[in-house]
Amino acid sequence: MNDAVNSIVMNTAGGMPSMSEGDTPEAQRLHRKRMLTAAFRLFGKFGFDEGVAGHITVRDPEFTDHFWVNPMGVSFKQIKMSELLLVNHDGKVIEGSGLLNGAAFTIHSHIHKARPDVIAAAHSHSVYGKSWSSLGRPLDPITQDACAFFDDHVLFDDFGGVVLENDEGVRISAALGNNKAAILQNHGLLTVGGSVEAAAWWFITMERSCQAQLMAEAAGTPKLIPAETALTTYQTVGSELAGWFNFQPLLSVITAEQPDMFD
Repeated sequence: MNDAVNSIVMNTAGGMPSMSEGDTPEAQRLHRKRMLTAAFRLFGKFGFDEGVAGHITVRDPEFTDHFWVNPMGVSFKQIKMSELLLVNHDGKVIEGSGLLNGAAFTIHSHIHKARPDVIAAAHSHSVYGKSWSSLGRPLDPITQDACAFFDDHVLFDDFGGVVLENDEGVRISAALGNNKAAILQNHGLLTVGGSVEAAAWWFITMERSCQAQLMAEAAGTPKLIPAETALTTYQTVGSELAGWFNFQPLLSVITAEQPDMFD
């Protein structure tokens, strides 16, 4: 267990739940597809949908140059696991019969190609994320939660319209570098992770951090957390394990509320 996370977990008789996805590619694939579907339902629940915009992808555990993605035109609030598309890095739909979002392919294919460590990536036109993105600034460490992104997110400040051109996907991927998140100026947020759970949580908490900073700046001048303290906080709240673990309560709620999603 990450030492920083371990330091805030006390009196647990059963220990931390396992991050294992299963022992076989089939089990791992099922787990990833279930988590991907749950992430979409949560994004719908939180109002991150905007027409047909937005997408989350997860790398297939066996065919690592393929990823699963939502079909274009299906609501986040209603998507089912059986509707997910399997797409290769050439843009061919290998499994599923829905429409492939061109922007989803352009952005995500290049991220998955460039970052073997990235299992999942998330993007949507959420209200506070796109509002903050219009300012052309990274987030500041003004709260404990915002410290999850301290020195671990970038600003992509070269908006060129709807991301359909191959070279813009390349540039977004290059700008992201080894970071967990990017603010796409005049567009919205993009997060990645070593699991669907982490990538989805980073998006959810980044959206809320954008909301918090917009509200704080509307009220006055926020006081920044000193860099040394922000870095120490980041080591606790910004780790891959922290991202995965923070997703678990949300997963429990959405699974109980919407069990039909796994059909």
